Amino acid sequence: MKLKIFKNLFIYFLLFIPISLGVISCSGNNKSSSQYKEEITSDYIPPITAVAALGQLSPSGEIRQLAAPISQFGSSPRIVEILVDEGDFVKKGDILAIFENGEKLIADLERNENLIKTINDEISLKKDQIERYELALSNNVYSFVEFSQRKDELLKLQKQKINLIGDQKNIKIDLLNSKLRSPIDGFILGINTRVGERQKNEGILDIGSSQKMEALIEVYESDIDRVFISQNVELSSENGGFQKILNGKVIRISPQVKQRKVLSTDPTGDADSRIIEVLVKLDQDSIETVQNYAGMKVIAKFIP
Repeated sequence: MKLKIFKNLFIYFLLFIPISLGVISCSGNNKSSSQYKEEITSDYIPPITAVAALGQLSPSGEIRQLAAPISQFGSSPRIVEILVDEGDFVKKGDILAIFENGEKLIADLERNENLIKTINDEISLKKDQIERYELALSNNVYSFVEFSQRKDELLKLQKQKINLIGDQKNIKIDLLNSKLRSPIDGFILGINTRVGERQKNEGILDIGSSQKMEALIEVYESDIDRVFISQNVELSSENGGFQKILNGKVIRISPQVKQRKVLSTDPTGDADSRIIEVLVKLDQDSIETVQNYAGMKVIAKFIP
């Protein structure tokens, strides 16, 4: 009987020891895990990630839309010749296109010059007559009335000459405007009107000074707090238009929240997202790489 009781106690002892050790072990593990979590919570600082955003390349300043002159009747002349192609570099004053009114204005100018020459001859003759009439008047050959009439005729001729000279100046201005000239040094970004057409709402062509290329980046308003002036930026082509990584710096952050304009190739992208425009100035090496790529979409990475 005592042997049986001893065996039962021994069995209970063997069962109790592992359970006790397990409870102690779990308690120790829980305490260690709790301490580890406290250390992570108090010491762990998440890394600052770079902001990525979509944008496009654009010449420094606004792209200029060049238009044809408008006549007093509200119409514009047709184009008879376009002398440039998209991507051409032009200098200030270079002729880009010729309008149809040029030939008519040349004829008008020639007719005007002939009229002025004729009037000059008549004025010379009239002055000679007045001198003779003045001499005859002193000898009582002609009356004073006849002498005054000759002087009035001279004044009329002189007024006609003044009007013709004014017309000539206007014709020369119109003739100058019959040729579309470049207002700046830059690249032809687009041609909007063909030969034989009158200009459209978009004007004749677009020109931009892409010698100073910039990038206009659309940053989500939720990310703008990680973008700052003079921040370094790396840009790459979204569609592989160029392989080199471009470098630049943030020079302006718009104070206005706008709707997104540059759409991503991602079909799930939110076209109605609210963004803030950030202007990035490219360095000279980057400008030389993309000076002919105005309007190309880029992905910007703002370095923290």
